[in-house]
Amino acid sequence: MCYYLHSRMSLFYCLICILLGLHAKISGGLPSRSEGKVTTCHLPQQNDTLYKMSSINADFAFNLYRKFAMETPDQNIFFSPVSISVALAMLSIGARSSTQTQILEVLGFNLTDTSIEEIQQDFQELICSLNFPKKELELQMGNTLFIGKQLKPLSKFLDAVKTLYETEVISTDFMNVSAAQEVINSQVEKQTKGKIVNLIQELKMNTIMVMVNYIHFKAQWTNPFHPSKTEDSSSFLVDKMFTVKVPMMHQVEQFHYLVDTELNCTVLQMDYNKNALALFVLPKKGDMEGLESTMSSKTLKKWNNLLQKGWVNVFVPKFSISATYDLRIMLVKMGIEDAFADNADFSGLTEDSGVNLSYAAHKVVLSIGEKGTDDVTVSEVKFPDQSESTLLHPIIRFDRTFLFMILEKNTRSVLFLGKVVDPTEV
Repeated sequence: MCYYLHSRMSLFYCLICILLGLHAKISGGLPSRSEGKVTTCHLPQQNDTLYKMSSINADFAFNLYRKFAMETPDQNIFFSPVSISVALAMLSIGARSSTQTQILEVLGFNLTDTSIEEIQQDFQELICSLNFPKKELELQMGNTLFIGKQLKPLSKFLDAVKTLYETEVISTDFMNVSAAQEVINSQVEKQTKGKIVNLIQELKMNTIMVMVNYIHFKAQWTNPFHPSKTEDSSSFLVDKMFTVKVPMMHQVEQFHYLVDTELNCTVLQMDYNKNALALFVLPKKGDMEGLESTMSSKTLKKWNNLLQKGWVNVFVPKFSISATYDLRIMLVKMGIEDAFADNADFSGLTEDSGVNLSYAAHKVVLSIGEKGTDDVTVSEVKFPDQSESTLLHPIIRFDRTFLFMILEKNTRSVLFLGKVVDPTEV
């Protein structure tokens, strides 16, 4: 299995590609079905299904986050939970027996209470909601499945991934490695409008299937920072002994915020213009581990109910963050073991035997700046001179390690989740 991500981004512009590769020793077979038309989504409605999915996906996100934090406790963390969830759920369509059970249970589903058919339908509704056009917010999730010509995929699997996951299926000659790389890279470049080029540099031998999953996210702050207010060189505390200098954005504005006395942290919500928001979470000094250990979907619901709007004196660093992970290690520790083993069962995907996942990687990059994306025109904003009254406003200064996440408002889905330990580490 290969989740691999390579992205080029401007301010607040996220492109995520997850590649999911199956390897096997197989002889010749029937050519796979060529690309097909995907299902068009209708206008989604907020309902119990979307709220349930957001809770399940959020808990998966925080469980995976804790694995990253244990492996790299003193480093930046950043990943896309919803992308990983969708890729794994789509893969589970082709899995059977304990291989399928492990995937779905690690994602957070109780298979005693919820049928596999319901789970797949719920993911379909989630994807439809995320992909439905929204003014002033570019948010699109897409999938492409590259099937080896030597593989014998089941038509039921191909129909399911097209219908449920809006996935395009492309027949690919993996026996010709260089040609296969060109096919995949050209398609990715097309899907991402030229933002991702040469995604695949070294395709592994014996690959029989690659899935590309991507999120295109582009948004602008509702209340943008003014560049003239940014401090060029401000101290950021990395640890007790080490500080770095970063540009620190600043504004006095009305935001939703709260002080969580139970978890010893301050939470600031900054909205994008439409249907997305960012949460910045600043624990008290020395309390990061305690916060990390207790974060859950219930925490997000509590904060959503308690956040109140008021004037705040806000300082947020301007930074770029990136991270690369071997997800296979994390997923095995979480319980997805059989999919990577010789006894993997993907008989719902293909008639061929001996198919298993080989490796997993995930990479994502994000840049945070004053306005949002650098290619979005922002109307001129008048900033009144600060008066002495601003000194009375609460000051929230993100000048030490903090958590942050980006959520889609309709579904409350966690699109991105991370921790900034050193904002100068790209």
